[in-house]
Amino acid sequence: MPASVTNFATHFFVTGEPMIYGADVAIVLVSLAILFVLTYFKKWKWLWKEWLTTVDHKKIGIMYLIAALLMMFRGGVDALLMRTQLMLPNGRFLQAQHYNEIFTTHGTLMILFMAMPFIFAMFNIVVPLQIGARDVAFPYLNAISFWLFFVAAMLLNLSFVIGGSPDAGWVSYPPLADLPFDRGPGENFYLLSLQITGIGSMATGLNFFVTIMRMRAPGMTLMRMPLFCWAVLSASVLIIVAFPALTAALALLLIDRVAGAHFFTMLAGGNPMMYVNLFWVWGHPEVYIVVLPAFGVFSEVVATFAKKRVFGYASMVASMMVITVISYLVWLHHFFTMGAGPGVNSFFALASMIIAIPTGVKVFNWLMTLFRGRIRLTPPLLWTLGFVPNFAIGGATGVMLAVAPADYQYHNSYFLIAHFHQVLIGGTVYGMIAGMYYWWPKVFGFLLGERLARHAFWWFNIGFYVCFLPQYFLGYMGMTRRIYTYPPGMGWTTWNFISTLGAYMMGIGFILIAANIVQSALHGVRDTTGDPWDGRTLEWSLPSPAPHYNFARIPTVHSRDAWWEMKEARRRGEPVQESTEPLRPIHMPKSSGRPFILSVLFFVFGFGMTFNWYVMAIIGLLGVGICLVLRSFEFDTDFYIPVHEIEETEAAYGRS
Repeated sequence: MPASVTNFATHFFVTGEPMIYGADVAIVLVSLAILFVLTYFKKWKWLWKEWLTTVDHKKIGIMYLIAALLMMFRGGVDALLMRTQLMLPNGRFLQAQHYNEIFTTHGTLMILFMAMPFIFAMFNIVVPLQIGARDVAFPYLNAISFWLFFVAAMLLNLSFVIGGSPDAGWVSYPPLADLPFDRGPGENFYLLSLQITGIGSMATGLNFFVTIMRMRAPGMTLMRMPLFCWAVLSASVLIIVAFPALTAALALLLIDRVAGAHFFTMLAGGNPMMYVNLFWVWGHPEVYIVVLPAFGVFSEVVATFAKKRVFGYASMVASMMVITVISYLVWLHHFFTMGAGPGVNSFFALASMIIAIPTGVKVFNWLMTLFRGRIRLTPPLLWTLGFVPNFAIGGATGVMLAVAPADYQYHNSYFLIAHFHQVLIGGTVYGMIAGMYYWWPKVFGFLLGERLARHAFWWFNIGFYVCFLPQYFLGYMGMTRRIYTYPPGMGWTTWNFISTLGAYMMGIGFILIAANIVQSALHGVRDTTGDPWDGRTLEWSLPSPAPHYNFARIPTVHSRDAWWEMKEARRRGEPVQESTEPLRPIHMPKSSGRPFILSVLFFVFGFGMTFNWYVMAIIGLLGVGICLVLRSFEFDTDFYIPVHEIEETEAAYGRS
């Protein structure tokens, strides 16, 4: 064979470039297919009016949900590529550089572009309905938040096609992320996409904090509020206080790279540990930002399918508030090995152990709620029950990592990898999938099929254990994170092989979830009652899907589990106190295309800054400023739904 042919074959097949070229072609073909479908079926106007310009919290929640599932797919593919590379020793499936890019984008996508939009989907879909509100406090800002997240996700994913993906790890510690060691645009893609989505995340936290504090229905005191809303309130407080630290860290690192500053350059008087501290001041509260809403979902699911009030409501609320506070006091356990000294390490070790107590309170309360309940083993409850042992193992290993001397052995090993996947997948992902199954009929008007849902759960859940339990053993055996290959004879091969099989089982579980969505959309059972689970909270008092205005009359709340209490009163033949006041025109916000346009301009700014095309960046930033100025002079921002239209809508739902 000629040398030129051999060189080409080596470059093309050994370096992994067929995957990159194949992905590029796939992206182009899918984009062209979407454009063709929208044009052929004449859906451009529908897309603009119904989705791109909407400020309806329910539609925004749907878009967050779709985006989260897509990002889970992309991040999951990255995970399978990594596990395939590590399946056997001396793997040549991926090059070292390609592997670095994949594990960087995997972590970044899963934390900030899958977990965050998934919880925001639940915020938007559920919170206004549970508190008896017609929308969020700031609908226009809510739309901006989504579109900022969306364009930031597109910016980060674009790095795979143009310029190269970030490769300094999802935490991007300097000096690895500094310009002398990382000259490509990949790290700029990372920094700017996270800055843009971070603005949207902070706005969402503020929006839902104000919504919960100021827009609850009459009679819904804080201690009558559903536990999911308490979880959202806690997460919103964490977002508001924690995200500025991430913003500062990323901004300083970007200035280092773009403007030649040296905030984190040791030889120029900077301090890279300052970045690490700032990152984890955000990073550890972030763990609770994404897991607290899952705790709220589990509380709703357990109560509904045990047909009981949540055991220990006040202690559940108190434990969430304690977690909210202590989560700011544990960040240094991420770098016990930096040499901070026994006093500092002891404080953070103790705080890291104490925070396990309020989490344990929740688990015991859920189990006590199920005790002697009339349990229905539905898909949402399956995912909830699957969470309990996962989180128990993850919590126990977390306490092990909190012991500072022991952490010197566990640090940066596969023991740590197994632990944080155990809590983040076993907590957040299980919680969000449980919430998706639980509230799906309320959002879309049909139930997801139980048969496929059970198959998906068992494939995913068994695969989860097969994938991550071996990684604890690998950590004990000395396998460190971030290595892309290993020699034979280390004793790691068997456990890596088993772990990879588990990852593929989880992939099958995800495919079954997607198949279930498609099959149920075509042939699923329609929800004609609005209350398919015999629920307890106010969202189940509405038709499925809920009308644009949510409530024709704002309900008055007299107790916790307001909808359940009303149904129980009717079952006993007792009079139910319902509003008899006449219908009035409903004040609602108008749709607006400016949030979408504003976000596109943020994308232009981010793309220009990524490649140091400052004219493009300035044009984008000026466009953002013009949009903000135009908004400040816009006064025709809302409208009233007339009474006759409300009556027609309610009549169509069979309600008076």
